[in-house]
Amino acid sequence: MPVPDSPIPAPAMAAGCHPLPWYREPWPWLLFFPPAVAVVAGLVTMAIAIDSFDGVVSDDYYRQGLAINRSIDREAQARARGLSARLQFNPSGDRVRVAVSGDVSADGVLRLHLVRAARSGDDQQVELAPLAPGLYEGRLLRPLRGRWHLHLEDAGHQWRISATAQMPAERAIGLEPTPLNPRVTE
Repeated sequence: MPVPDSPIPAPAMAAGCHPLPWYREPWPWLLFFPPAVAVVAGLVTMAIAIDSFDGVVSDDYYRQGLAINRSIDREAQARARGLSARLQFNPSGDRVRVAVSGDVSADGVLRLHLVRAARSGDDQQVELAPLAPGLYEGRLLRPLRGRWHLHLEDAGHQWRISATAQMPAERAIGLEPTPLNPRVTE
């Protein structure tokens, strides 16, 4: 049988209809979209995890638990001395002035610990020098923004008073010993 010289006819198509390239069809894109979104979301999540270490898990949790008891004793000592304080930040947020009332009995400086709940890397410790009896002042490393836990203590770690505040604070912040929580008995 002789081979025909004419080309093999193409399958019958509608008149004037040409097949579109694959990238112009909607179905491949609908199939690629969910996996592409998952990959992008995974990369964003990984970047956030690498960038922000929250420091929640501690290797020395037992020692920190024991330190809580010592902290409770220091707050009880502050209650016994009748200590309280008022913190005022200057308008630029780089200095803090503290007026302490009660039996301070501190020789020299006091320490103000500024603890950021969200990021432990932002924490600051400020040495407060005495200006007058019961009045202290210190310089911050950088201005504060967001929610902070403030702890004021003497240099010998005998007492501690605390507060939580939203920064920057326009008004004075009061610090007091943590109140005792009575145990509930049934």
